[in-house]
Amino acid sequence: SLQITAVFWEKTAQRATNVKVNGMQGSFEAGEQLARQLKSDSLKAVVAFSDGLNVNGSELLKGFQSVLGDIPVVGGMAGDNATFTKTLLMFNDTVSDNMVIAIGLYGSHLVTASGALGGWKPYGPPRKITRSVKNVIYELDGKPALPMYKMYIGEHFAKGLPATGLKFPVAVIGEGKEVETVRTLAAIDPANNSLTFFGDVPEGETIRLCQTTHDRLVEGAAGAAGMVNSLLDAAKQHGQGLAICVSCVGRKLVMAEQIADEVQAVHNILGPQTVLTGFYSNGEFCPRPNTTDNALHNQTMTIGYLTEDVFS
Repeated sequence: SLQITAVFWEKTAQRATNVKVNGMQGSFEAGEQLARQLKSDSLKAVVAFSDGLNVNGSELLKGFQSVLGDIPVVGGMAGDNATFTKTLLMFNDTVSDNMVIAIGLYGSHLVTASGALGGWKPYGPPRKITRSVKNVIYELDGKPALPMYKMYIGEHFAKGLPATGLKFPVAVIGEGKEVETVRTLAAIDPANNSLTFFGDVPEGETIRLCQTTHDRLVEGAAGAAGMVNSLLDAAKQHGQGLAICVSCVGRKLVMAEQIADEVQAVHNILGPQTVLTGFYSNGEFCPRPNTTDNALHNQTMTIGYLTEDVFS
């Protein structure tokens, strides 16, 4: 299917740019380069879309943040319906993979809000990442990572890796035993028994496998919309707006034919004055809740809300 969303700004200026990425190792530099092109004292937000297979989303956002600081970045990484083959982006008359597109939004009339929530529940014992490099885990508790992961998901799902890994993400667990970040499996390498994820999984962190239900995912989407609403109430902004909803393709696999339920939950909370657009992704860009820290989310419904205060 093809979905087109046209946005008309009355008082907000925008600038769009793009860059080709030289694989995972060039992700930070790509974010840095795009940020330099968009940087301005009047910049208020960035909407970014990325190749979904050849970019490290965590490093990309670190590149943005190294130049732009606390400017919010929303959007996500393209998906290909869990085939893990090729993702494409369009910029004017160019259609290509290995691309990142960034749109800067400028001016004091822009009003933004965001929300991000998953709905995944950790299970099984915690495991410490004892050897990893950026987004690749080699060892858990001093043992090869891939065989341990296969043991937990079972022989049936192990045969379908990496696609079946979308149903079994890992959660990075903080000191308070709360889920800090969810990471989705991108690839496996039987030659060195490693697991590659769509975002960084730092050495020394503690992780647990996750599972979920349809109802938990719908509650997560509704919770993300609730975060947006609370920020808009604080800004006293209730006019027409656009909600860019980026949800992980792993959620789509779990909810199957009931996938529309999470979109309906968001619509019910944000109301008829909000236009919804979005896609199912290989990774979601959004500030962490209640922070200005831009983060790559996996298995999450993220909402970047945009509107204008045209009366001020």
